Amino acid sequence: MKLNILVLPGDGIGTEVTREAVRVLERVAARHGHELSLAEGLLGGVAIHKTGNPFPEETARLAAEADATLLGAVGLPEFDNAPPAQRPERGLLGIRKLLGVFANLRPVRAFEPLLDSSPLKNDRVRGTDMIIVRELTGGIYYGTPRGIEGSGAEERAVNTMAYTRAEIERIARMAFELARQRRRKLASVDKSNVLECSQLWRRVVAETAADYPEVELEHVLVDNCAMQLILNPTRFDVVLTENMFGDILSDEGAVLAGSIGMLPSASIGPKRPSGAWVGLYEPVHGSAPDIAGQNRANPLGAIGSVAAMLEYSFGLKEEAAAVQRAIEAVLHSGYVTADLKPKGAPRSTSEVGSAVCEAI
Repeated sequence: MKLNILVLPGDGIGTEVTREAVRVLERVAARHGHELSLAEGLLGGVAIHKTGNPFPEETARLAAEADATLLGAVGLPEFDNAPPAQRPERGLLGIRKLLGVFANLRPVRAFEPLLDSSPLKNDRVRGTDMIIVRELTGGIYYGTPRGIEGSGAEERAVNTMAYTRAEIERIARMAFELARQRRRKLASVDKSNVLECSQLWRRVVAETAADYPEVELEHVLVDNCAMQLILNPTRFDVVLTENMFGDILSDEGAVLAGSIGMLPSASIGPKRPSGAWVGLYEPVHGSAPDIAGQNRANPLGAIGSVAAMLEYSFGLKEEAAAVQRAIEAVLHSGYVTADLKPKGAPRSTSEVGSAVCEAI
């Protein structure tokens, strides 16, 4: 198969972890006889520096032409006080909108070798294996009106949370389909005791559940879900949530996995005629400018994102499984970066990448 992939290293440690993810991708393609066609583009702070735009037109063109996109990270502290349209994160929102990706899948798994890396007790996190399904194109991040107006005592900010029935049903069906392939449990997260948006969300999810009688559905208020993810994470299989709640809850998964550097993600949208999903793949972590350029960042989240790409955008489940097995082998070897609290000397970003390649 020819794999036509756009690579967007982005900002900070994004360039370092993406480099290792690409090396793993090249290794898998070579071992399984696939042809790689890689293009590279600009997104985020680096794009602002070079073009004045966090999402340049050239990047948009490349993304539209690619079969899948691999992203490192976006964000730099120097833009923290810039207008919203000139922040690196606007590039991320732009590419998501262009590709029409509406579901962010974030697997959270507690690997046995990393139980000591979690601040929680081992018996609390052991056996954790869930996937958080976050709606990605609606809610308060995209709703209008939005903005800051006025000045002095009259200065006022507004953001709008809005969802349509179609948006909720679309993401719910994807979550139910995933649950059907896993342990057949789905927890839908909302704030229906306060928000009308959540009241519609709960009603539509409950109606959609009628088409999936084999899946056990529970409704969980978002504040209780945040607590249960720490108190009893093994109760969850598939967690379905709207955009902002998912953004917050999925980062809580880093506590369970031992490090935010372990978490991959897949943002997927409509299926192509071939049956493969349109996809944008990236580790959950940010650009971590404090350690950028030091070869210290954990690349396993980015490498795990390559596994997700192979499975969802190309249907290459055997190749995806090979990457996952290699990640697990490296974890068992203890050949890991400092964030995973190795018993011996911590390994560099590039050393971990090489170890994964060797394990494939």
